[in-house]
Amino acid sequence: MVELIPHGVYLLDGQKIVENPEGMPGKDEARENTIAYGILRSHDANGPAGFEQPEAAGDSRELSPLKQAKVSNLRIRFDAMASHDITYVGIIQTARASGLEKFPIPYAMTNCHNSLCAVGGTINEDDHVFGLSAAKKYGGIYVPANQAVIHQYVREAIATCGGMVLGSDSHTRYGSLGCMGVGEGGGELVKQLLHNTWDINAPEVVLVWLEGKPKHGVGPHDVAISLVKATFESGFVKNKVLEFAGPGVKELPIDFRNGIDVMTTETTCLSSIWITDETVKNHYETHRRPEAYKELKPGKVAWYDSMIRIDLSSQESMIALPFHPSNAFTIHELQADPEGILKAVEEDAKKRFGDKVQIDLLSKIKNGKVCADQALIAGCSGGTYDNLAEAASIMKGKTIGNDYFTMSAYPQSTPVYLATTREHIAEELLEAGVVIKPAFCGPCFGAGDVPANNGFSIRHTTRNFPNREGSKPGQGQLSLVSLMDARSIAATAANGGVITAATDIEYEDTHKPYEFDDRIYKSRVYYGFGKEDLSVELRYGPNIKDWPKMYPMEDNMLLELAAVIHDPVTTTDELIPSGETSSYRSNPIKLSEFALSRRVPEYVGISKRIQAQDLERRQGEAPSNIAMALAKVGVSSVNTSFGSCVFANKPGDGSAREQAASCQKVLGGDANICYEYATKRYRSNCINWGILPFTIAPETPFDYEAGDMVFVPGIREAILNGSEEIDAKVITKGGDIKPIHLYFKNLTADERQILADGCLMNYYKNRK
Repeated sequence: MVELIPHGVYLLDGQKIVENPEGMPGKDEARENTIAYGILRSHDANGPAGFEQPEAAGDSRELSPLKQAKVSNLRIRFDAMASHDITYVGIIQTARASGLEKFPIPYAMTNCHNSLCAVGGTINEDDHVFGLSAAKKYGGIYVPANQAVIHQYVREAIATCGGMVLGSDSHTRYGSLGCMGVGEGGGELVKQLLHNTWDINAPEVVLVWLEGKPKHGVGPHDVAISLVKATFESGFVKNKVLEFAGPGVKELPIDFRNGIDVMTTETTCLSSIWITDETVKNHYETHRRPEAYKELKPGKVAWYDSMIRIDLSSQESMIALPFHPSNAFTIHELQADPEGILKAVEEDAKKRFGDKVQIDLLSKIKNGKVCADQALIAGCSGGTYDNLAEAASIMKGKTIGNDYFTMSAYPQSTPVYLATTREHIAEELLEAGVVIKPAFCGPCFGAGDVPANNGFSIRHTTRNFPNREGSKPGQGQLSLVSLMDARSIAATAANGGVITAATDIEYEDTHKPYEFDDRIYKSRVYYGFGKEDLSVELRYGPNIKDWPKMYPMEDNMLLELAAVIHDPVTTTDELIPSGETSSYRSNPIKLSEFALSRRVPEYVGISKRIQAQDLERRQGEAPSNIAMALAKVGVSSVNTSFGSCVFANKPGDGSAREQAASCQKVLGGDANICYEYATKRYRSNCINWGILPFTIAPETPFDYEAGDMVFVPGIREAILNGSEEIDAKVITKGGDIKPIHLYFKNLTADERQILADGCLMNYYKNRK
């Protein structure tokens, strides 16, 4: 169903795929004819690439050095930005400390992540009030709690064909609407607010060629899960742009396209873009923004660095089992071998958590079939009008029953909710026993509908990482989440909780197409772009705190390993847990107390001790452990910093929340060491918070443990002079000294200066 083609291909007139380069223009020139490069170049502060047309087919003249530089480097300015209430306070506080005057582009602040949290007293609403005051002061867009999840608001009100949107959320994806979305940490949004750029190496583009038509009962999550399964583990599309085209596109309604597109984040791609057509045009007309539409298609001859072919007609109903969207099977495969497949998940859990938790997935097999305890349809991927309409059609006249099985649905915006009430969709779901809740992202990150211990939950949401649903393995709690499409979730609910493929049942969706009513937004959303009023006072609650002092990089660096993690991948949810911890997102000191709490509980205490010892050093009295370590390498503590360090094989998969890095910095973190970073956004967060993103060669063994130290001599000079690698020494707890070679490649000049200055805020302060 999903075929990966690892070599480059040409696409002629958007219709014919050619693998033979004979007679074709050079790939660098032809790559400029992709939709992706058309959009990227139009947003590049360097200006257009300025390619000359070849004199004849097959002309392979070399590009000039200037043109080559423009091909290699992009400095992007976005058209609009979006944040939610876990991130926008920190972004505005950082920007204020760096010289913010007003929002230079439309900036939407939604309140969809902590809307219903009850932790922390007045904390959540204090942040919401701060957000509205900031929108009034700096000219922003404020979307009150429960009005819309962040990505649906952007789809409805901000995205434009040929545009680019930057969001402080990893699922910032609007490619199906002809708009390139990029999810990054807050530091990158701060740069845009201060008229700076998002700097990247020119990315590769992957053609995603859609053929056929999905069978009845197949939904967007089925296609998305299959795509993630095919690409994630190998890194086939990591940091690349996915460009969707092919005859299958026209067979997909807009909600179906959106549902696939938003899940491309889980492939670890950089961004996505689709061809546009009458379906997209109708979307913009429906949302009363016809001027936002324009046709997008590849040029006459476009080059793609690799290709993915998806046969929609062969797509089956899918389930992604714990603990990743790529751990996927067809529902038929699961029900054919439930014991073998679920036993593998149990073994995986044992490797991850040891004896901390006891899970019994095999108990979910009843009469030879796997059964669920809970079902959810929610968020930017699940709570669409089409998903809810089809779910209601499947469940009409049926019931979820009054036993342990429960089900909730979250329409993704108030206009969607209103449409479901007018078209009797909400009525049909309620009659079946489904609880309908307002727009909220909570189920996606552990702040709503947390299952019972050992509960098995099926969800049309974005992720099923360990602990993300809100369980706490350190306290003996673990629930298990699997991802499924809303159609199969409804089929399962109608079948008493027995996991059921929607393709196996008969149903008909007779509901009318979605009709958008913008009166709710006109009544409740504050649209202040271009109306800034600097006389407005920001409204602070007692939990909104400034960032602590952060120091510039010193000549040398001594690091103590505060956590050593050998898991294949470490997610941002493990680096800083989501859920109730997010109530403290505006208080850097309190939030940092949760860093790695569900993975390495001792990390915070170790880091605080290291930080306190560095403060003693700065006051002129180096503690004995620092003095002894530095004596072994023959340097002084006067110009050698002492900070904590995390080693992980591959950290940073998942959320764009910058707190995964900022909490390390608040606790005195100076560096991370890994084999590779799972995502660009986490690496960018580390850089913007002054944490050196070291890597080591794949063949380098890392058999060190917490408490060992790493001495990096001359690091400040190496960073500022453009070096990309350095020799360092590991000082083990036993006193042995061993060499280690560290890399810090692909840093821009600005990023090097940010690291030298200690963080992004210091960088801007030093330039006032």
